[in-house]
Amino acid sequence: MGALLRGLLLPVIAAAALLCFATAVNSLDSGRAEEDLRQLEETVRRSCVACYAAEGVYPPSLDYLKEHYGLQIDEERYTVKYSAFAENLMPDITVLENAP
Repeated sequence: MGALLRGLLLPVIAAAALLCFATAVNSLDSGRAEEDLRQLEETVRRSCVACYAAEGVYPPSLDYLKEHYGLQIDEERYTVKYSAFAENLMPDITVLENAP
């Protein structure tokens, strides 16, 4: 009876450990993706502020930031919505991750 119990208990414990490990890895990957989104949005905002500091106006478009301030965006992975209202108001910036 004891050998049978050990024979069943060991695979169950191993499966539980693997499940916990897989869940932890998935959680880390999800956290990394959220951090990447946050960092890209912060980078776009900083580029806008740099443009405002240098030129006295916020950039008219995302393409302007790419051309004049070297902003790089992985457009296969992210979509950046950029809406400039006026030259003296910070643009509305939204970063979304594209579906795989």
